[in-house]
Amino acid sequence: MTETTPSAVPRAPRARQGAGAEQSDAGAGLQASVTNGAPVGTKSADRRDLLAGGTILLAVTLAFLVVNALTVLADWPDLRPWAPWLWEGSSAFALMLLIWLPWRASGAAPSSLLHEEWRARGRFLAVHLSAAILFSLLHVVLMVGMRHGVYALLGEVYDYGPPIEKFIYELRKDVLSYALFVGVFWGSRSLREARETPLRPVSFDIRDGGRLIRAPLNDILAATSAGNYVEFVLADGRRPLMRVTLSAVEGELARFGFVRTHRGWLVNAARMTGLRPEGSGDWTVELGALEAPLSRRYAEALDRLRTQGLRPPA
Repeated sequence: MTETTPSAVPRAPRARQGAGAEQSDAGAGLQASVTNGAPVGTKSADRRDLLAGGTILLAVTLAFLVVNALTVLADWPDLRPWAPWLWEGSSAFALMLLIWLPWRASGAAPSSLLHEEWRARGRFLAVHLSAAILFSLLHVVLMVGMRHGVYALLGEVYDYGPPIEKFIYELRKDVLSYALFVGVFWGSRSLREARETPLRPVSFDIRDGGRLIRAPLNDILAATSAGNYVEFVLADGRRPLMRVTLSAVEGELARFGFVRTHRGWLVNAARMTGLRPEGSGDWTVELGALEAPLSRRYAEALDRLRTQGLRPPA
């Protein structure tokens, strides 16, 4: 017996941190109210997102499998009862085997690329378009292969239909499935990073010679290298100096929204009020009346500042 899938059947897409001070060994006794925390915001795919997102997608896919199979049985009462379950089951199983592809693509081309220049947006579209087509092609190959195998074991023949026409039909649905998968992985990543982001400390201790200045983090606009010292630019106009390297200060404050934009500059992203292109890939970061350079060599800093969004000066 030869049997083919009804082409008209739709398939749905598949420690509150404390304020305790922490002493640094940066030579000058760098001290701040900080706690330990894992770095967040990396662009690579994370296996934890695959596990969390995959669990959600498995549940959704199984739900669609049941609904679609029952719908086919209701719409095609003359079909043998097991056939729709095989069709939908093979499709769902193939999708879950391919879940790694949208997971990888979601890390290779994150949604933050849409906030960058046209080349980054082009990369975003190229990665996801090619991944979606490959996702659909592999889905069809695996799905049809499984159906042929089961029918052969039963001594029957499975007729998939005209290959090109059927692939286009499946592609339209697989693009929606791919978008759903990528969206779930992006959502899982956002929730994970929100949980891992440490609470912002209240203040940062600056040792200016024999003085100790306890500056609220939001009052620190930027820090800039000044020889063997780091000069902190405060919102009230003060510029205390501390004998320490800018890299040591970055190590303490990067987790709390401070971004290295230049070899001699570290800026508070929360106080950014504007970004101005200067040509040749360089930018100027506006922090109210203060302007800081953003070198083209710090492309990741530009991405981080753009994803932070512009805020009015406090």
